[in-house]
Amino acid sequence: MNRLWVRFSVLIGGVLFAVFFLQFLSIIIPHTAGWEEPRGDPPDAEIASRLLEFMALSALVGLASGIVIARVVSAPVSAIAQAARQIGSGNLAVTVPVCGSEELQDLARTFNKMADELHQGEIVRRNLMNDISHELRTPLAVLEGNLRIALDELTPLDGAAIAHLYGQTRHLTRLVTDLGELALAESHQLPLTRQWTDLSDLVTESLQALTPLADEAGVRLTSQLVSLPRLWIDPLRIRQVLFNLLTNALRHTPFGGSVTVVTSVDELWIRLEIRDTGEGLTPEQLDAIFERFYRADSSRSRGTGGTGLGLAIVKAISEMHGGNVSASSAGKGHGTTCTVTLPINDPAQPLQMPAHQAQT
Repeated sequence: MNRLWVRFSVLIGGVLFAVFFLQFLSIIIPHTAGWEEPRGDPPDAEIASRLLEFMALSALVGLASGIVIARVVSAPVSAIAQAARQIGSGNLAVTVPVCGSEELQDLARTFNKMADELHQGEIVRRNLMNDISHELRTPLAVLEGNLRIALDELTPLDGAAIAHLYGQTRHLTRLVTDLGELALAESHQLPLTRQWTDLSDLVTESLQALTPLADEAGVRLTSQLVSLPRLWIDPLRIRQVLFNLLTNALRHTPFGGSVTVVTSVDELWIRLEIRDTGEGLTPEQLDAIFERFYRADSSRSRGTGGTGLGLAIVKAISEMHGGNVSASSAGKGHGTTCTVTLPINDPAQPLQMPAHQAQT
Protein backbone atom coordinates (compact mmCIF):
# COMPACT_ATOMS: atom_id res chain seq x y z
CA MET A 1 0.00 0.00 0.00
CA ASN A 2 2.88 2.39 0.85
CA ARG A 3 4.62 1.63 -2.45
CA LEU A 4 1.40 2.26 -4.35
CA TRP A 5 0.97 5.59 -2.56
CA VAL A 6 4.55 6.66 -3.42
CA ARG A 7 4.13 5.72 -7.07
CA PHE A 8 0.86 7.61 -7.29
CA SER A 9 2.42 10.69 -5.68
CA VAL A 10 5.33 10.66 -8.14
CA LEU A 11 2.95 10.24 -11.05
CA ILE A 12 0.81 13.20 -9.99
CA GLY A 13 3.89 15.30 -9.34
CA GLY A 14 5.30 14.46 -12.76
CA VAL A 15 2.09 15.40 -14.50
CA LEU A 16 1.86 18.72 -12.69
CA PHE A 17 5.55 19.43 -13.40
CA ALA A 18 5.00 18.78 -17.10
CA VAL A 19 2.06 21.15 -17.14
CA PHE A 20 4.02 23.92 -15.44
CA PHE A 21 7.04 23.32 -17.67
CA LEU A 22 5.03 23.53 -20.88
CA GLN A 23 3.44 26.71 -19.62
CA PHE A 24 6.90 28.11 -18.94
CA LEU A 25 8.10 27.24 -22.45
CA SER A 26 5.08 28.93 -23.94
CA ILE A 27 6.25 32.11 -22.25
CA ILE A 28 9.98 31.80 -22.94
CA ILE A 29 10.04 30.58 -26.53
CA PRO A 30 8.29 33.60 -28.12
CA HIS A 31 10.94 35.86 -26.57
CA THR A 32 13.87 33.75 -27.76
CA ALA A 33 12.75 32.54 -31.19
CA GLY A 34 13.51 35.80 -33.02
CA TRP A 35 16.86 36.67 -31.42
CA GLU A 36 19.64 37.86 -33.65
CA GLU A 37 23.20 38.22 -32.62
CA PRO A 38 23.24 39.17 -28.98
CA ARG A 39 24.05 42.73 -28.19
CA GLY A 40 25.68 43.31 -24.89
CA ASP A 41 25.56 40.70 -22.13
CA PRO A 42 23.89 37.46 -23.23
CA PRO A 43 20.70 36.63 -21.35
CA ASP A 44 21.52 32.89 -21.21
CA ALA A 45 22.60 32.89 -17.57
CA GLU A 46 19.50 34.78 -16.43
CA ILE A 47 17.19 32.50 -18.46
CA ALA A 48 18.90 29.40 -17.14
CA SER A 49 18.60 30.66 -13.58
CA ARG A 50 14.91 31.42 -13.94
CA LEU A 51 14.35 28.07 -15.64
CA LEU A 52 15.99 26.22 -12.76
CA GLU A 53 13.97 28.20 -10.23
CA PHE A 54 10.77 27.48 -12.11
CA MET A 55 11.58 23.77 -12.43
CA ALA A 56 12.34 23.50 -8.71
CA LEU A 57 9.12 25.31 -7.82
CA SER A 58 7.14 23.11 -10.23
CA ALA A 59 8.63 19.97 -8.71
CA LEU A 60 7.76 21.09 -5.17
CA VAL A 61 4.23 22.09 -6.15
CA GLY A 62 3.74 18.83 -8.05
CA LEU A 63 5.07 16.70 -5.21
CA ALA A 64 2.94 18.48 -2.62
CA SER A 65 -0.16 18.23 -4.80
CA GLY A 66 0.55 14.58 -5.49
CA ILE A 67 0.88 13.83 -1.78
CA VAL A 68 -2.39 15.57 -0.97
CA ILE A 69 -4.28 13.92 -3.82
CA ALA A 70 -2.80 10.51 -3.05
CA ARG A 71 -3.82 10.79 0.58
CA VAL A 72 -7.36 11.78 -0.37
CA VAL A 73 -7.70 8.96 -2.89
CA SER A 74 -6.03 6.26 -0.78
CA ALA A 75 -7.71 7.16 2.54
CA PRO A 76 -10.80 4.91 1.99
CA VAL A 77 -8.60 2.00 0.91
CA SER A 78 -6.34 2.53 3.93
CA ALA A 79 -9.42 2.52 6.19
CA ILE A 80 -10.56 -0.80 4.71
CA ALA A 81 -7.08 -2.28 5.12
CA GLN A 82 -6.96 -1.14 8.75
CA ALA A 83 -10.44 -2.55 9.39
CA ALA A 84 -9.41 -5.88 7.83
CA ARG A 85 -6.47 -6.04 10.24
CA GLN A 86 -8.83 -5.37 13.15
CA ILE A 87 -11.10 -8.21 12.02
CA GLY A 88 -8.06 -10.45 11.80
CA SER A 89 -7.28 -9.60 15.43
CA GLY A 90 -10.81 -10.50 16.55
CA ASN A 91 -12.71 -7.20 16.44
CA LEU A 92 -15.68 -8.26 14.30
CA ALA A 93 -17.80 -5.18 15.10
CA VAL A 94 -15.66 -2.85 12.98
CA THR A 95 -17.09 -0.95 9.99
CA VAL A 96 -15.64 1.49 7.45
CA PRO A 97 -17.13 4.77 6.16
CA VAL A 98 -18.80 4.66 2.75
CA CYS A 99 -17.09 7.44 0.82
CA GLY A 100 -14.91 8.16 -2.19
CA SER A 101 -15.54 7.10 -5.74
CA GLU A 102 -18.41 4.83 -6.72
CA GLU A 103 -16.07 1.83 -6.84
CA LEU A 104 -14.69 2.59 -3.37
CA GLN A 105 -18.21 3.03 -2.00
CA ASP A 106 -19.19 -0.38 -3.42
CA LEU A 107 -16.07 -1.88 -1.85
CA ALA A 108 -16.88 -0.28 1.51
CA ARG A 109 -20.49 -1.50 1.46
CA THR A 110 -19.38 -5.03 0.55
CA PHE A 111 -16.77 -4.96 3.31
CA ASN A 112 -19.31 -3.76 5.89
CA LYS A 113 -21.77 -6.47 4.85
CA MET A 114 -19.07 -9.12 5.19
CA ALA A 115 -18.02 -7.77 8.59
CA ASP A 116 -21.64 -7.74 9.81
CA GLU A 117 -22.20 -11.33 8.67
CA LEU A 118 -19.02 -12.40 10.45
CA HIS A 119 -20.14 -10.55 13.58
CA GLN A 120 -23.61 -12.11 13.53
CA GLY A 121 -22.10 -15.54 12.92
CA GLU A 122 -19.83 -15.10 15.91
CA ILE A 123 -22.80 -14.09 18.08
CA VAL A 124 -24.69 -17.20 16.94
CA ARG A 125 -21.64 -19.36 17.65
CA ARG A 126 -21.23 -17.96 21.15
CA ASN A 127 -24.93 -18.34 21.93
CA LEU A 128 -24.84 -21.90 20.64
CA MET A 129 -21.87 -22.77 22.82
CA ASN A 130 -23.61 -21.25 25.84
CA ASP A 131 -26.79 -23.19 25.04
CA ILE A 132 -24.91 -26.46 24.61
CA SER A 133 -23.05 -25.90 27.87
CA HIS A 134 -26.31 -25.19 29.68
CA GLU A 135 -28.07 -28.20 28.17
CA LEU A 136 -25.24 -30.57 29.10
CA ARG A 137 -24.75 -29.23 32.62
CA THR A 138 -28.01 -30.53 34.15
CA PRO A 139 -27.87 -34.21 33.09
CA LEU A 140 -24.14 -34.36 33.76
CA ALA A 141 -24.67 -32.93 37.25
CA VAL A 142 -27.35 -35.55 37.94
CA LEU A 143 -25.06 -38.35 36.75
CA GLU A 144 -22.10 -37.06 38.72
CA GLY A 145 -24.09 -36.58 41.91
CA ASN A 146 -25.69 -40.03 41.89
CA LEU A 147 -22.49 -41.81 40.93
CA ARG A 148 -20.54 -39.99 43.67
CA ILE A 149 -23.11 -41.09 46.23
CA ALA A 150 -22.79 -44.66 44.97
CA LEU A 151 -18.98 -44.53 45.10
CA ASP A 152 -19.07 -43.19 48.67
CA GLU A 153 -21.45 -46.06 49.52
CA LEU A 154 -23.75 -43.64 51.28
CA THR A 155 -26.84 -44.78 49.42
CA PRO A 156 -26.98 -47.87 47.20
CA LEU A 157 -28.46 -47.35 43.75
CA ASP A 158 -31.83 -49.05 43.47
CA GLY A 159 -33.70 -49.82 40.27
CA ALA A 160 -35.43 -46.44 40.18
CA ALA A 161 -32.14 -44.53 40.55
CA ILE A 162 -30.51 -46.59 37.84
CA ALA A 163 -33.46 -45.99 35.53
CA HIS A 164 -33.19 -42.26 36.22
CA LEU A 165 -29.49 -42.27 35.38
CA TYR A 166 -30.20 -44.24 32.23
CA GLY A 167 -32.77 -41.62 31.24
CA GLN A 168 -30.17 -38.88 31.66
CA THR A 169 -27.68 -40.74 29.47
CA ARG A 170 -30.36 -41.19 26.79
CA HIS A 171 -31.07 -37.46 26.93
CA LEU A 172 -27.38 -36.71 26.41
CA THR A 173 -27.26 -39.17 23.51
CA ARG A 174 -30.29 -37.55 21.86
CA LEU A 175 -28.79 -34.11 22.37
CA VAL A 176 -25.47 -35.05 20.76
CA THR A 177 -27.25 -36.81 17.89
CA ASP A 178 -29.57 -33.86 17.28
CA LEU A 179 -26.67 -31.41 17.34
CA GLY A 180 -24.81 -33.43 14.73
CA GLU A 181 -27.83 -33.77 12.46
CA LEU A 182 -28.74 -30.10 12.79
CA ALA A 183 -25.21 -28.99 11.92
CA LEU A 184 -25.23 -31.18 8.80
CA ALA A 185 -28.73 -30.10 7.78
CA GLU A 186 -28.07 -26.37 8.19
CA SER A 187 -24.92 -26.67 6.07
CA HIS A 188 -26.84 -28.76 3.49
CA GLN A 189 -24.45 -31.67 4.06
CA LEU A 190 -26.99 -34.05 5.58
CA PRO A 191 -27.24 -36.93 3.09
CA LEU A 192 -30.68 -37.37 1.54
CA THR A 193 -31.73 -40.67 -0.01
CA ARG A 194 -34.60 -39.49 -2.20
CA GLN A 195 -37.22 -41.75 -3.69
CA TRP A 196 -40.80 -41.42 -4.89
CA THR A 197 -42.81 -41.68 -1.66
CA ASP A 198 -46.47 -41.58 -0.63
CA LEU A 199 -46.65 -38.96 2.13
CA SER A 200 -49.99 -40.34 3.35
CA ASP A 201 -48.29 -43.65 4.15
CA LEU A 202 -45.66 -41.85 6.22
CA VAL A 203 -48.37 -39.97 8.12
CA THR A 204 -50.29 -43.18 8.84
CA GLU A 205 -47.17 -45.01 10.02
CA SER A 206 -46.18 -42.12 12.29
CA LEU A 207 -49.63 -41.90 13.84
CA GLN A 208 -49.65 -45.64 14.52
CA ALA A 209 -46.19 -45.50 16.09
CA LEU A 210 -47.15 -42.64 18.41
CA THR A 211 -50.59 -43.91 19.40
CA PRO A 212 -49.29 -45.57 22.63
CA LEU A 213 -47.63 -42.28 23.67
CA ALA A 214 -50.82 -40.36 22.91
CA ASP A 215 -52.95 -42.86 24.85
CA GLU A 216 -50.64 -42.55 27.84
CA ALA A 217 -50.94 -38.74 27.72
CA GLY A 218 -54.73 -38.89 27.26
CA VAL A 219 -54.55 -37.09 23.90
CA ARG A 220 -56.51 -38.11 20.78
CA LEU A 221 -54.54 -38.54 17.55
CA THR A 222 -56.64 -38.00 14.42
CA SER A 223 -56.04 -37.27 10.74
CA GLN A 224 -57.76 -35.60 7.78
CA LEU A 225 -55.89 -36.83 4.72
CA VAL A 226 -56.61 -36.16 1.05
CA SER A 227 -55.31 -38.04 -1.96
CA LEU A 228 -51.73 -36.85 -2.62
CA PRO A 229 -49.28 -37.31 -5.46
CA ARG A 230 -46.06 -39.13 -4.70
CA LEU A 231 -43.16 -36.91 -3.66
CA TRP A 232 -39.44 -37.04 -4.50
CA ILE A 233 -38.23 -37.02 -0.87
CA ASP A 234 -36.12 -38.86 1.66
CA PRO A 235 -38.79 -40.88 3.53
CA LEU A 236 -36.56 -41.35 6.58
CA ARG A 237 -35.99 -37.61 7.01
CA ILE A 238 -39.62 -36.65 6.36
CA ARG A 239 -40.67 -39.31 8.87
CA GLN A 240 -38.28 -37.57 11.29
CA VAL A 241 -40.05 -34.27 10.56
CA LEU A 242 -43.42 -35.86 11.30
CA PHE A 243 -42.15 -37.51 14.47
CA ASN A 244 -40.63 -34.28 15.80
CA LEU A 245 -43.75 -32.24 15.11
CA LEU A 246 -46.15 -34.84 16.51
CA THR A 247 -44.15 -35.50 19.68
CA ASN A 248 -43.81 -31.75 20.23
CA ALA A 249 -47.57 -31.32 19.84
CA LEU A 250 -48.30 -34.25 22.20
CA ARG A 251 -45.84 -32.91 24.74
CA HIS A 252 -47.67 -29.59 24.98
CA THR A 253 -51.27 -30.73 24.70
CA PRO A 254 -53.05 -31.35 28.02
CA PHE A 255 -55.01 -34.44 28.99
CA GLY A 256 -58.24 -34.63 27.00
CA GLY A 257 -56.90 -32.57 24.10
CA SER A 258 -56.27 -33.63 20.53
CA VAL A 259 -53.62 -33.54 17.81
CA THR A 260 -54.76 -33.68 14.20
CA VAL A 261 -52.75 -34.15 11.01
CA VAL A 262 -54.29 -32.41 7.97
CA THR A 263 -53.01 -32.57 4.38
CA SER A 264 -53.89 -30.42 1.36
CA VAL A 265 -52.53 -29.99 -2.15
CA ASP A 266 -52.48 -27.50 -5.02
CA GLU A 267 -50.71 -27.48 -8.38
CA LEU A 268 -47.18 -27.10 -7.00
CA TRP A 269 -47.23 -27.75 -3.27
CA ILE A 270 -48.36 -30.20 -0.61
CA ARG A 271 -49.15 -28.81 2.83
CA LEU A 272 -48.91 -30.89 5.97
CA GLU A 273 -50.50 -29.35 9.07
CA ILE A 274 -50.09 -30.54 12.67
CA ARG A 275 -52.89 -28.96 14.70
CA ASP A 276 -53.02 -29.27 18.48
CA THR A 277 -55.38 -27.97 21.15
CA GLY A 278 -52.52 -27.26 23.53
CA GLU A 279 -51.05 -24.26 25.24
CA GLY A 280 -50.74 -21.99 22.22
CA LEU A 281 -48.05 -19.41 21.56
CA THR A 282 -47.68 -15.64 21.65
CA PRO A 283 -46.52 -13.74 18.52
CA GLU A 284 -43.08 -13.35 20.10
CA GLN A 285 -42.81 -17.09 20.67
CA LEU A 286 -43.96 -17.84 17.13
CA ASP A 287 -41.08 -15.75 15.77
CA ALA A 288 -38.53 -17.82 17.67
CA ILE A 289 -40.06 -21.30 17.86
CA PHE A 290 -37.78 -22.81 15.19
CA GLU A 291 -34.56 -21.45 16.68
CA ARG A 292 -32.05 -23.79 18.27
CA PHE A 293 -32.62 -24.37 22.00
CA TYR A 294 -35.53 -21.96 22.10
CA ARG A 295 -37.88 -22.70 25.00
CA ALA A 296 -40.88 -20.62 26.03
CA ASP A 297 -41.46 -20.87 29.76
CA SER A 298 -44.86 -22.53 29.45
CA SER A 299 -44.56 -24.43 26.19
CA ARG A 300 -41.03 -25.78 25.98
CA SER A 301 -39.82 -26.38 29.50
CA ARG A 302 -37.02 -28.86 30.18
CA GLY A 303 -39.39 -30.95 32.23
CA THR A 304 -41.06 -32.11 29.04
CA GLY A 305 -37.94 -34.03 28.03
CA GLY A 306 -37.07 -32.45 24.69
CA THR A 307 -33.60 -31.39 23.59
CA GLY A 308 -34.75 -28.00 22.27
CA LEU A 309 -33.52 -28.91 18.78
CA GLY A 310 -36.43 -30.85 17.30
CA LEU A 311 -38.18 -27.93 15.58
CA ALA A 312 -34.89 -26.49 14.33
CA ILE A 313 -34.20 -29.86 12.70
CA VAL A 314 -37.70 -29.81 11.16
CA LYS A 315 -36.94 -26.41 9.62
CA ALA A 316 -33.56 -27.49 8.25
CA ILE A 317 -34.84 -30.74 6.73
CA SER A 318 -37.87 -29.02 5.18
CA GLU A 319 -35.63 -26.43 3.54
CA MET A 320 -33.27 -29.14 2.26
CA HIS A 321 -36.28 -30.60 0.42
CA GLY A 322 -37.06 -27.23 -1.17
CA GLY A 323 -39.91 -26.48 1.23
CA ASN A 324 -40.39 -24.61 4.48
CA VAL A 325 -42.16 -24.74 7.83
CA SER A 326 -44.19 -22.16 9.71
CA ALA A 327 -46.27 -21.93 12.87
CA SER A 328 -49.47 -20.10 13.74
CA SER A 329 -51.54 -19.71 16.88
CA ALA A 330 -54.52 -17.67 18.00
CA GLY A 331 -52.71 -17.00 21.27
CA LYS A 332 -52.15 -18.60 24.65
CA GLY A 333 -54.63 -21.35 25.38
CA HIS A 334 -55.81 -21.67 21.78
CA GLY A 335 -53.47 -24.33 20.41
CA THR A 336 -50.83 -24.20 17.70
CA THR A 337 -50.63 -25.25 14.06
CA CYS A 338 -47.30 -26.13 12.43
CA THR A 339 -47.37 -26.28 8.63
CA VAL A 340 -44.78 -28.00 6.47
CA THR A 341 -44.86 -27.12 2.76
CA LEU A 342 -43.18 -29.52 0.30
CA PRO A 343 -42.88 -29.19 -3.48
CA ILE A 344 -44.57 -31.51 -5.94
CA ASN A 345 -41.52 -31.61 -8.13
CA ASP A 346 -40.10 -33.45 -11.07
CA PRO A 347 -36.38 -33.77 -10.17
CA ALA A 348 -35.45 -32.71 -13.70
CA GLN A 349 -37.51 -29.49 -13.61
CA PRO A 350 -36.77 -26.28 -11.68
CA LEU A 351 -39.36 -25.24 -9.13
CA GLN A 352 -40.66 -21.72 -8.48
CA MET A 353 -41.70 -20.69 -5.00
CA PRO A 354 -45.29 -19.47 -4.58
CA ALA A 355 -45.59 -15.68 -4.60
CA HIS A 356 -46.53 -15.44 -0.93
CA GLN A 357 -43.48 -17.53 0.06
CA ALA A 358 -41.03 -15.87 -2.30
CA GLN A 359 -41.69 -12.54 -0.57
CA THR A 360 -40.85 -13.83 2.90
